[in-house]
Amino acid sequence: IDDSKSPISIANFNGFGGSTILYSAHFPRFHPSDFRVKTLDDVAEDWPLSYYELNPYFDENEKMMGVSGLVGDTAYPEYNSLLPPVPLGNMGKELAKAFNKKNWHWWPSYAAINTDKHNNRASCINLGPCNIGCSQGAKGSVDVTYWPLARLNGIEVYTESRVHEITLDSKGLVDGVLYMDINGNECQCKAKIVIVACSGIGTPRLLLHSKSSAFPDGLLNDNGLVGKNLMLHPLAYVEGIFEKDLQSSLGPHGCCILSQEFYETRVEHDFLRGYTMQILRGAPPIETAISGYFMRQLSIGKKHHEQFEKLFNHTAGIAIISEDLPELYNRVELDYDNKDFFGMPGVKVFYEMSDNSKNILKHGMKMSKEIFSEAGAKVTASFAPVKQTGWHLMGTARMGTSPQTSVVNKYGQAHQVKNLFIVDSSVFVTSGAANPVATAQAVTLFSCNYIRENISNII
Repeated sequence: IDDSKSPISIANFNGFGGSTILYSAHFPRFHPSDFRVKTLDDVAEDWPLSYYELNPYFDENEKMMGVSGLVGDTAYPEYNSLLPPVPLGNMGKELAKAFNKKNWHWWPSYAAINTDKHNNRASCINLGPCNIGCSQGAKGSVDVTYWPLARLNGIEVYTESRVHEITLDSKGLVDGVLYMDINGNECQCKAKIVIVACSGIGTPRLLLHSKSSAFPDGLLNDNGLVGKNLMLHPLAYVEGIFEKDLQSSLGPHGCCILSQEFYETRVEHDFLRGYTMQILRGAPPIETAISGYFMRQLSIGKKHHEQFEKLFNHTAGIAIISEDLPELYNRVELDYDNKDFFGMPGVKVFYEMSDNSKNILKHGMKMSKEIFSEAGAKVTASFAPVKQTGWHLMGTARMGTSPQTSVVNKYGQAHQVKNLFIVDSSVFVTSGAANPVATAQAVTLFSCNYIRENISNII
C-alpha cells in the first residue's frame, strides 16, 4: 500500500479473524442520525437502510461477540442487554468527575470484552492492552466467536492464499474466483455466489483488478465509483499527566469511558456532524519508557527511574474520532508499479483531509484540554492528525438505491451482478464518528440474512 499521498497511514491486517485480532475492542454503534445525514444536515447521502432495520442485527452480533457496557445511555436508543461494563479504574473515575463538572455526556465504553464468562469464553483478567491480541480469549475477535461455529457447519478456510480475480460467466453472473495458493499456483474455485469482505482497501483492489469485456475498468466500476469516497476517521490525540498515581495502565487500553457530547451537528460550530471523545488508559511500562524518552519526558541515566515513577500510571489520553464525510477525490487506485508476492498490483491511496475534518479535530483538542484541566491534569501532548491511525477503512464500494450513484444495494448486493455481494465497511455511505466494527458486523448479518431468505432468486 502506497499511502505517501495521505497524511494518514493505512493499517491493513490479514489473518484468521481479520482486523479484529489487532483491535482494541472499542464497540460503540453508529447513531440513528448517521444513516440520515443528507436529510438532517444536507451533506453527503442518506443510507438506503436505517438504524432501526439494523437494530436486531446489532443485538444478535453483541451476543455473539460478547459486548460489555451499561444500558441507559442517553446518546442512543435503548440497548436490550449487555455484559457488565469494564471497570473504569481510578483514572476513568477522575475524568468522569470532570465530565460531570462540565455537564457533558460520558458513558462507560462499549467493549467486545467478556467481563463475565460468556459463550464458553473466559472473562477478562487484564493480561494486556488488547490491541496485540488476547491469549485469554476474553476479547471478542472473530477467530473465537464466529469462526468456530462456521467451521462446525462445514466452512473450509484456505489460509495463505489470495484471490486475485472474480470471474464472470457468459450471462454476466459471477461463477467463482481465481486465486494463488501458498506455492504460487493459480487455482480456480467455482461458486454460485461470491461474497467479498476484504476491507475498504482490499475490496476495491480486487474489484478493480477483476476486468472483463463486461467491465473493462474493473468489476462493478461501470459508474467509476469503485475505490472512491474513501473515509478514514482522522484522529487527534491529547495526553494529560496527573500528580496522583491512578494506576492508569490497568485495564483494556481503548475501553474506559467515552463522551459523545459533540457527536451531532450544532449550529454554533464551524463544522457539520461531530466526534467521539474516547478516553484511553495510560501506557504499559515498556511503552511508557520508550515513548517518554522520545517525547523528552524521560532521560536515560541517574534520574530515569525517578522520572519514570512520575509518568507511569499517571497518564491518560483522549482520542478524538472525527466524522469523515465522503469526498470523491479520496480514493483507492491500483498501483501497477508495485506488485505483491503473487504479482497482483498493489494499492495507491489518495487522501486529503477536508476543512470540515480539520475544524472537528481542532474543536476536539480544545475540549479535551478543558477536560484535563477540569480533572487537574497537565496536558503534555496534543496533535492532529495522528499519522499511524488508518484503521477504519470505509466507503469505497458504497451502497445506495441507484446504480448510477452506488455500487451495491442496501443488502450489499451488486447492482449489476445479482449473485455478487459485498459485506464489509467499504459499503458504508458515511463514516459516523464512532469505531465502525459493530456497525460493519451488523450490516454483514443483515446482508447474510437477506441471502439466506432469497437464495432461490439469487443463484
